[in-house]
Amino acid sequence: MTEKTVVRFEEAERKRTTILASIGAAGVLLGWLVRGSSLLMTSVALVTAYLMTGNRYQWVYIWKKTFYRDMLGLRVLLVTMFKIWMWEKKGMTVVKRWAEVARQDPDKKAFVMGDRHLTFRQGEEFSNRIAWYFKRQGFKSGEVIALFMETQPEYVFIWLGLAKLQVTTALVNTNLRGAQLTHCLKIAGCKALVFGDELADGVKEIRSEIHDIPLFQFNSPDRPLEKPATILQDAAPLASELTEMSAAPFTEAGTASPRDTLMYIYTSGTTGFPKAAVITNIRYLLIPLGVHTSARLSSSDVVYDPLPLHHTAGGVLGAGQALVLGSTVVLRKKFSASNYWKDVAKHGCTAAQYIGEICRYLLAVPPSPSDRAHRVRVIMGNGLRPQIWQEFVERFGVERVMEFYGATEGNSNLINLDSKVGAIGFLSRLVSSIYPLTLVKCDEITGEILRNSDGRCISCGPHEPGLLLGKIDAKKAILTFAGYADKTASDKKMVRNVKKEGDCYFNTGDILVMDHFGYFYFKDRTGDTFRWRGENVSTAEVEGVISTLVGLKDAIVYGVSIPNVEGKAGMAAIADPEKKLDIPYLTKGLQSSLPAYARPLFLRVLPEPPLTSTFKLRKKDLIEQAYTLDLHEDPMYFLDQKTGEYVPLTRKLYDDIVKGVVRL
Repeated sequence: MTEKTVVRFEEAERKRTTILASIGAAGVLLGWLVRGSSLLMTSVALVTAYLMTGNRYQWVYIWKKTFYRDMLGLRVLLVTMFKIWMWEKKGMTVVKRWAEVARQDPDKKAFVMGDRHLTFRQGEEFSNRIAWYFKRQGFKSGEVIALFMETQPEYVFIWLGLAKLQVTTALVNTNLRGAQLTHCLKIAGCKALVFGDELADGVKEIRSEIHDIPLFQFNSPDRPLEKPATILQDAAPLASELTEMSAAPFTEAGTASPRDTLMYIYTSGTTGFPKAAVITNIRYLLIPLGVHTSARLSSSDVVYDPLPLHHTAGGVLGAGQALVLGSTVVLRKKFSASNYWKDVAKHGCTAAQYIGEICRYLLAVPPSPSDRAHRVRVIMGNGLRPQIWQEFVERFGVERVMEFYGATEGNSNLINLDSKVGAIGFLSRLVSSIYPLTLVKCDEITGEILRNSDGRCISCGPHEPGLLLGKIDAKKAILTFAGYADKTASDKKMVRNVKKEGDCYFNTGDILVMDHFGYFYFKDRTGDTFRWRGENVSTAEVEGVISTLVGLKDAIVYGVSIPNVEGKAGMAAIADPEKKLDIPYLTKGLQSSLPAYARPLFLRVLPEPPLTSTFKLRKKDLIEQAYTLDLHEDPMYFLDQKTGEYVPLTRKLYDDIVKGVVRL
């Protein structure tokens, strides 16, 4: 039986499994318990598969393909849910969990960066000094202090010390300046700002806008002695003043709860001002625990985390491996593609992180002996493009790629446990009632959700692109949505009456596709898809093709409007710092790889890639500038409709396009 046979399944088959899924899940659990008896386990599994469907042969085929994967997923889900349930029942917070972890092996390295490290004991003492210091400054439970500092081992223990005082920390993106920086401080209601000496100039620029906020400047121990930092005139020298504080355990704050706000983490700001997402104690515990369980890590593992600590991937998933699970975490101030595998080998890392375009950057580095001179058995992250997945695994000798999907504030998380190439995760039918995610039909251009005559959302079938929604259930930690500091922004992310009256789901804003085996594949962000010549064009798909053709350089694709022309034409901005872009080769590759409607009409060559701090490509400014010649000096090209070749976009050609002289 081929996979084409499976594609003929009807919607009715999926609906019919809803009631029988409970029977199936019970059977699978029983099979898992009796796994020592291969005959009994096989019998239970086959009966389960038989019960779950009327189209039994096809279901047996799917079962054979997904049984082991589903068992892994069920184990991860149940273990994670049980652990979180126990922690919440005990009133566990990050501070309490850290206290347990720090006592287990106090002299073990917690965080390492370069040739410097902090042990679990040193981290505990430093965080105590922070708590005592800010208590003396008069800060109280529930207040917010912003942390604006580049990566260093002390970073984590600053916000941990504030958490001991039950002060919420707002982790501010270190790339922000001016109005965006001011916005982040004000939207979270920050009462003070702790900043690193390396960011003093950025703080000085906005001092007049935040004149009523006390400043605390932390001088990094990594700063060269011959270049001492200058303390801003009205800032307290935090590092030196901490030496006067006691390192004794801080126990004077009131009782915190698992659902209390621990910190704010800001969205990446690819489409405007960042939003402050609420991270509660229980969510901070959940994220690293889920990944730790999925990746089969232990406290003896050494995790490489070259990501910014103000972001969820670096500061929660990565740093949480030390704070919550007791592993050693290796940090790096700035990601370096050429030093990635060297760092991993130097520190004996057994697991490593990636995000966004990092894997593409690693492949772009010339091959060297360090590519395989490491002990990494699993690499964890999101954003590994399907086009380079296999090449990445083969070149660097990575045993497992654990691609996952999730948002800082969201409850719709997926994990690829079996290294399925291109998949961002999967959802077994066995756990659909425990972990209710759904794909619903929407307008791919506007993101508007489509509904049936009863006002309910329309579920997608296999291979139908749809908007991913995750059910919100405040009673279950894995299904909660804490939202943003701005309640209005929170309300916009919620969709009601999805399957029945009164239910509520989190809107991820992402369009995914699920196959018959339950694997999910990323298609696009809502709003990124555009329509041209009567066809929908996925920017993510075109970006993947172009990036491969131009030697894994950064490529950003978006739709632009042309006067009196229906739809939006494709435009691609390609970063080419070395000025080696081969336009004829690119043209030939696009002709053979993409249908005519998906080939970009305009090309823009950038001197450097516009990236966010989490290695996502920033589109907003490029979309606004479009192909207008007066707004920048970058070389631009237009796809000549007669020759099929890209030609330089001159002033005359631009005017002819705008006036409609050029037929499109």
